Amino acid sequence: MPYRAPLDDYRLLLTEVVGLDQVSATERFSEATPDMVDAILSEAGKMCEEVLAPLQRNGDLDPARLENGVVRTSKGFAEGYRAIAEGGWVAIAADPERGGMGLPMAVTSVVNEMMSAACLSLQLNPLMTQGQIEALEHHASREIQDLYLPKLISGEWTGTMNLTEPQAGSDVGALTSKAEPNGDGTYAITGQKIYISWGDNDFTENVCHLVLARLPGAVEGTKGISLFLVPKFIPDADGKPGVANDLKVVSLEHKMGLHGSPTCVMQYDGATGWLIGKENDGMRAMFTMMNNARLGVGGQGIGAAEGAYQHALAHALERRQGRSIHGYSIAAHADVRRMLMTMKADIFAARAIALSCAVAIDMTTATGDAAWKARAALLTPITKAFGTDTGVDVANIGIQVHGGMGFIEETGAAQYLRDVRVTTIYEGTNGIQAIDLVGRKMMDGGEAAMSLLDEIEAQAERAKAELPALAEPVWQAAEELRETTEWLVAESDMDNRFAGAVPYLRAFARVLGGHFHLCAAMAAPGTPRETLARFYIERLLPEHAALLEHARQGAGGLYAMNLDDLAA
Repeated sequence: MPYRAPLDDYRLLLTEVVGLDQVSATERFSEATPDMVDAILSEAGKMCEEVLAPLQRNGDLDPARLENGVVRTSKGFAEGYRAIAEGGWVAIAADPERGGMGLPMAVTSVVNEMMSAACLSLQLNPLMTQGQIEALEHHASREIQDLYLPKLISGEWTGTMNLTEPQAGSDVGALTSKAEPNGDGTYAITGQKIYISWGDNDFTENVCHLVLARLPGAVEGTKGISLFLVPKFIPDADGKPGVANDLKVVSLEHKMGLHGSPTCVMQYDGATGWLIGKENDGMRAMFTMMNNARLGVGGQGIGAAEGAYQHALAHALERRQGRSIHGYSIAAHADVRRMLMTMKADIFAARAIALSCAVAIDMTTATGDAAWKARAALLTPITKAFGTDTGVDVANIGIQVHGGMGFIEETGAAQYLRDVRVTTIYEGTNGIQAIDLVGRKMMDGGEAAMSLLDEIEAQAERAKAELPALAEPVWQAAEELRETTEWLVAESDMDNRFAGAVPYLRAFARVLGGHFHLCAAMAAPGTPRETLARFYIERLLPEHAALLEHARQGAGGLYAMNLDDLAA
């Protein structure tokens, strides 16, 4: 499907809205100058437009399949992956000493989003590898790092994450996979894992699995879980793939979408693995990978939204039906214009939130400052949930813009919705993200949230001199969010917090979106940026009030109706 990388949006956001200049001013990322970043994004955009985008339909119409125990990938995916690997796009943020570019996570986030917009099924492969690279950089032994990281960074090998089991989904602590010491520093891993994205492929030398399992005598629950690296082929003395390990792909899931991405059921039968991190500390190591993935999955949602928007816009500009004083295409009709502007405004808001989160991660990496770390932690669940919700919402609107043809598979409009739908579920459902926001992320008494609201209100105060009609609603919305946050922090009954967690997170995202749109309008007054900001602030931001009212209702009403009544 045709795709155009929205480079102008990225430039505006990075330079005028989310503050990449703070990142490039640090010693750690001093080489990430505006010219370098612009050149990198232009090259990545070209690859996405010319190589990956033509593969989008291939993955849907020619899905991955399992033949005699071997995964066969969609037509053209091997060549597409080769372009990603050879361009260095697998490991933009990885350590340069092992072949990475060492660039900010903000740059990685933009490239990942572009790849997601072009071909989400294929982009999921390097995203998993990126998370494994970060986990190994932080938790693996020097020997493991020296052997595996160069191969993963180059793209010669790929990485996966193995958490879920048939009886253990979000409750990871219920897993039953076992790890028995072999007596030589390795472990025999036995168990079955499901929903393993890109659990195998036919275009790389090796696939490296990070597997959660329980050692003998380990306590029940998450505190007794360890993490192991289990390769498809055991490296020989020269570090090359050697004998096949005792693992296999049992089957591929038959899915609603993402047909080009093989989602595997993996069986481990005494497979050789190496401990990553400390015994019984596997969740901490795995969460390094999961937090990386949560930012990346938020970007997947935004990328899919961008692809769906461009697809819908092209149709709306070409499709003639009825007549309006504004023109003959359906894009001239008021309701279609409303849909298109909603899509564009929400994509901008979600993209700004994600890049702001990435900048906070980069500043944490560069400075070690606790305030930046808290900011990144606060924004991660919002990025993941709002980014993927935006993907689903925009893809759904895209079908509506197509009218009846949106329901016909040949147009390709429905694929965006089918592909993106799972992003609200994996790497922690969006409900879990919201619970994390109102629970763990508020354990500081709301300090990180209040600090962010202080900045939003201060920026709105500055904007009142030039754009008072836009600045005042943003300031007021931030103040209302502050009041609900104070209520939340004071509420000791966690069920009352959890009952309103999802609307609270969405309200927070709405306010952040208003803030970032206002920043863009201030940076480019009198341009379409201001027009889009006005649309968002006047028409979408007001949703925050109803969402906050919902968030403050507590849990009582949820349990007033018993289960028998629900079934009646």
